[in-house]
Amino acid sequence: MKICVTATAGDLNAQVDLRFGRSQYFVFVDSDTMAFEAMLNEAIAAPGGAGIQAAQTVLNRGGNVVISGNIGPNAFQVLSTAGVKIATGAYGTVKEAVEMYKTGRLSEAGISTVATHAGMGAGVGAGGGMGMGGGRGGGRGRGMGMGLGMQQPMPSQMQPQAPQAPIAPKTREEEIEQLSSMASRLEKDLEEVKRRIEELKRR
Repeated sequence: MKICVTATAGDLNAQVDLRFGRSQYFVFVDSDTMAFEAMLNEAIAAPGGAGIQAAQTVLNRGGNVVISGNIGPNAFQVLSTAGVKIATGAYGTVKEAVEMYKTGRLSEAGISTVATHAGMGAGVGAGGGMGMGGGRGGGRGRGMGMGLGMQQPMPSQMQPQAPQAPIAPKTREEEIEQLSSMASRLEKDLEEVKRRIEELKRR
């Protein structure tokens, strides 16, 4: 089984890159022998469609599994359609992430974990100017800041699995149920973080 891990450098001891489409490197690891091959992600500087380009790279290299921190909807669709398994919420080194997957400690994603263009960090600002001396002055500053690849989403285990904004509940009972569900997920995430801290302390 060939596992592709997104990484910040090209070896087994590199840290997992939390992004997929704009990951710095892809490290392809043979799950049986741990032999690996690393390559720069050429899609990292793409003005758009980085996730799709990165997914195509994985397919061209014969990857069976992708391990990353998060993955967007376009890349998810390309990979899942081709039968590639996707595991998100990875952290630590490439080697640790592969071991976590092999021992069932990384869950396979059923949906994308970030919204479209989450790695682009595009923002539109609308500023209202205050006119002095009774002037109206409605300054409509639009500021389309792009900031390519600067936004790094947190690992999945540090936040609820579905990052989409929740739909506003209509009744008090629905809100209680929604908040209880969120609290349960956060408690689970916190336990995983504590377990990881203890694991690192024992080394």
